[in-house]
Amino acid sequence: MSAWIAWLLAGLALLMLEVHTPGAFMMWLGLAACGTGLVVLASGIGFEAQVVTFGVLAAVSLGVGLRFRRHPVRLNTQQAGLAGRMATALAFQGREGRVRVGDSDWAARVPADVPEPAVGARLRVEGVDGTVLIVRPEG
Repeated sequence: MSAWIAWLLAGLALLMLEVHTPGAFMMWLGLAACGTGLVVLASGIGFEAQVVTFGVLAAVSLGVGLRFRRHPVRLNTQQAGLAGRMATALAFQGREGRVRVGDSDWAARVPADVPEPAVGARLRVEGVDGTVLIVRPEG
């Protein structure tokens, strides 16, 4: 069996392993093995150069994979969609209090230039500070 066929078969086996046991790791090694097979087919390099080619392609493909990996979105970030949503004041003492956004209760704070909201007042979420929502009266 030719070396390039062995590399392609190994790459396809790694890709199939990724399909059956997902984890987004074997895919990158499988792609590197397939790429090595194509390089061997095109150039006919020796075994040592094949191993080096596989190592380089594996490092590049893993780097690309890590670059495009999605990071989990935290619940209390502005990017999670709380900023701009409407809230209802539940209870406030001064600037600190609690609001309801959707079906969840959150700790909240109003800016210094805003008077204490009344219970039931409609507020808009301006931002998030840790787990505390920064809210302002609607309008």
